[in-house]
Amino acid sequence: MVSKRLSGEAGHRRKFMAVVDGTPECERAVRYSARRAKNTNGGLVLLYVIPEHDAQQWIGVQEFIRAEAREEAETVATRAAESARETVGIEAEIVIREGDRSEVINAIVEEDRDIAILVLAAGPAKEGPGPLVSLLAGRGKSFTIPVTVLPDGLDDTDIDALC
Repeated sequence: MVSKRLSGEAGHRRKFMAVVDGTPECERAVRYSARRAKNTNGGLVLLYVIPEHDAQQWIGVQEFIRAEAREEAETVATRAAESARETVGIEAEIVIREGDRSEVINAIVEEDRDIAILVLAAGPAKEGPGPLVSLLAGRGKSFTIPVTVLPDGLDDTDIDALC
């Protein structure tokens, strides 16, 4: 069970969260989240989840891989935040964590009780709907807040009109 959301209480505001991973569908989710946050006087959280690495590697190699993954995460998340700032005029909170995506998403939602909506975007049908949408639909793993899934094929104009 998720903790009570605080976004409706005085001194709080509803936050939209998008998971960033550098995919085209992630860009659409960020745009939608940023527009909805801006239009509703809310906040924007961009989450990058670094997948867990095999712990059986040599310590030096493992640390090098983790450092590279962290650098990649910071680059992708910063690029997404800059896009939100430039196109929508909203500042995003960037959160970078390592672990299982669904577990990390739920942990972040539990930590920040202003996060009220998770936004995902489906990928092209020939490649599947995208890793997070597949996770949500395929394993029956539920997230603890409402999830908005943008269909594939929406362009920037469509997304702006929806917001």
